[in-house]
Amino acid sequence: MIEARALIKRYGDFTALDGVSFDCRTAECFGVIGHNGAGKTTLLKCLAGLVQPTEGTLFVDGIDVVADQVALKARLGYLSEESRLYETMTVPDYLGFFGELYGLSRATVRERQERLLAALALDHGGKRCAELSKGMKRKVAIARSLIHDPSLLVYDEPTSGLDPMTSRYIADYLAELRSRGKTIVLSAHNLYQVEALCDHVLILSKGKIAAFGSMDELRDRFGSVTYRILFSLPAGVRPDPALAAVPDGAGYRAEAETIEAMHGVTAAIAADGGRVERVESHSPSLEEMLLALGR
Repeated sequence: MIEARALIKRYGDFTALDGVSFDCRTAECFGVIGHNGAGKTTLLKCLAGLVQPTEGTLFVDGIDVVADQVALKARLGYLSEESRLYETMTVPDYLGFFGELYGLSRATVRERQERLLAALALDHGGKRCAELSKGMKRKVAIARSLIHDPSLLVYDEPTSGLDPMTSRYIADYLAELRSRGKTIVLSAHNLYQVEALCDHVLILSKGKIAAFGSMDELRDRFGSVTYRILFSLPAGVRPDPALAAVPDGAGYRAEAETIEAMHGVTAAIAADGGRVERVESHSPSLEEMLLALGR
C-alpha cells in the first residue's frame, strides 16, 4: 500500500525528515510515534499529499504522491489533529457538501451519511457544527474522512483531548475499520492505543527512524520479558535485602529478569514464611521505549 524511500523534508535550514524509508501493507494499522518535534506530523502530511518531500519517493497504492495528488485524494481520508469544521453548517449539510466534492450522488451521500452517523453513535440533534461537543466534532471529522469510502486513512491524534469513553469508542471503531480492509496510518500520544491497534510502529527521533517493527520485534530490541513477584510476609518480618523488594499495597514487590531468578525470589519468600500472591510478566511498553531513546 505505502512505499516510502529516503524521504527528506527541509524547511529552509531545518530538516524535519531525514532519510525515512518504510513499507506499509494493505489493511494494516501503522503507528508513527516520537517525541515532540520528531517529524511525525510532517510525515503524515507528506502521506496525505499536503506537503511535498524535498527528496525521496513516496508511493501509495502504486500512485506517485508527488506527481498525481488527485488520484491520491480519491483513495485518502485525512484527519488533522484539530477538528476544523464549517461551523455554520448542520452535520448532514457538512457531510453532504464533502460528498458532493467527491462527485458522489445525493443518494449515495445520504446512504453513507446515515451509515456513518449510526456507526459512530453520532446523534447530532440537528445542531450546527459550532454547537457540538469536542467529542462529537471529532466524530463528524472522522465521518467526513470516510464519506468517499477511501482505502487509506491518515489520522493525526484521532482521540486527542477526548473523554475516556469517546476515546475508547473511536479506538474500537478504528479497529473495526482495519478489519474491514482499510489501511490506517496513525499518530497518537496515547501510546497504549498505538500498542493495542497497530501492526507495526515507526519511532521517529529528530526526523530519523530510531526504531521500526512489530510490537514483538520492538520488545525484543528494547528488552526481554521481566517478572514481577507480588508477595506478603508474616507480621514483623522484613524482606530479604537481596530481593530489592519495594512496598506494594499491603505487601511487597520484587522483580526478576529470568525464570531462574524468579524461582530464586519465590524460594527466598517461602524461606521467610511468606506467600506469593501473584506473578506478572512485563514487556517493555512504547512509553518505556521512547524514554530509552530520549536518554
